[in-house]
Amino acid sequence: SSLPLPGDPTEKAVNCLLFNQRRNGGKDKASNVIHNNHRSIYFSGETKSQIKSRFSVLLVTGTYHCTDVDALVEEIQKAEPVITASRSDQVKLLLRRLQDKLRQHSNHQFYLFKVLRAHILPLTNVALNKSGSCFITGSYDRTCKLWDTASGEELHTLEGHRNVVYAIAFNNPYGDKIATGSFDKTCKLWSVDTGKCYHTFRGHTAEIVCLSFNPQSTLVATGSMDTTAKLWDIQNGEEALTLTGHSAEIISLSFNTSGDRIITGSFDHTVAVWEAETGRKVYTLVGHCAEISSASFNWDCSLILTGSMDKTCMLWDAANGKYVATLTGHDDEILDSCFDYTGKLIATASADGTARVFSAATRKCIARLEGHEGEISKISFNPQGNRLLTGSADKTARIWDAQTGQCLQVLEGHTDEIFSCAFNYKGNIIITGSKDNTCRIWR
Repeated sequence: SSLPLPGDPTEKAVNCLLFNQRRNGGKDKASNVIHNNHRSIYFSGETKSQIKSRFSVLLVTGTYHCTDVDALVEEIQKAEPVITASRSDQVKLLLRRLQDKLRQHSNHQFYLFKVLRAHILPLTNVALNKSGSCFITGSYDRTCKLWDTASGEELHTLEGHRNVVYAIAFNNPYGDKIATGSFDKTCKLWSVDTGKCYHTFRGHTAEIVCLSFNPQSTLVATGSMDTTAKLWDIQNGEEALTLTGHSAEIISLSFNTSGDRIITGSFDHTVAVWEAETGRKVYTLVGHCAEISSASFNWDCSLILTGSMDKTCMLWDAANGKYVATLTGHDDEILDSCFDYTGKLIATASADGTARVFSAATRKCIARLEGHEGEISKISFNPQGNRLLTGSADKTARIWDAQTGQCLQVLEGHTDEIFSCAFNYKGNIIITGSKDNTCRIWR
């Protein structure tokens, strides 16, 4: 079957190129994977381990402008024979396009574009579709709203939940469906085009607090205060699997890049990794001495990052679940953590009001982000990997240089704490959501 073509011309070109290679004799290379981000391409197959380690980052953050494309293509061809000499010019063209993408918006100054009086009660979360053309807000008012980013107009109000709408997501990169998870113990699946509810997923016995689509957009996974996670079939609306094994609430959940594994973080101080197809627990990560706040794979699925209320983050080998390192330095609970899109950098956000950037390779702290006057509950990299966005209880969001830790911009105006903030895929739009019942579009 052909690879999905998620809509961007560059991605289509890369996907078509690799699919044609597969069809024309690359039979042993049956799983050429293209990341939805332009920066990370790797070719998996016979030489998967070498390719992952050497080429999951084609254009290293901060050095994209001096990457020797000719030399890089030569290396790729040596390691991956399916990329033949006749294709080298195409690959070089694509890599140069990737470099151009990385240069865009690197020094962007944001301004307040719109304030949306979004809900009658505080917002819980915001999320953008891949292109950034629209976004969603969840709220304590029991609704999710879909907004047009360019105009700030409300497109749909998704009504039907009987309690707080807490977890929300688009099925990116496709962006034609929305999932909402609620304190009413249900998850609902909606059409972006019409606002119609396709399915209501019932089965949890307590609040749903996290959810995620798999990359293929065939399943939604939900995590609940009832200690279980469930997988739901998008097509027929049925429960596919229940993941049982945690002894306390599940508050973090995500798929790996290929969609064959799921990671769950729990208040029982552990993180579990599961097979998505069977529900079998692959391993449990034991080491934190307090509740887990975040858990995620890096893009090439070689590492797992976990953040905890014990003031530390830990790194684990995703192949076998073995402990790798502890990232220390914060004086209070870790509230959020993430990898950049290449998996080379790690960012942590804490209740101590600071954030930190670590090297995934050396595990050393390379930057301290200081300036917020309240706890930082959200942190994320822009897609280019050179900027960080933080949202804080001090009512501001801030943009930072990921390498130096310098604060580049303070996004001010909210009158209460910021619960949620996000970059769009290009990195030139930011949405912030606050306890003040509004969200703001920054461009």
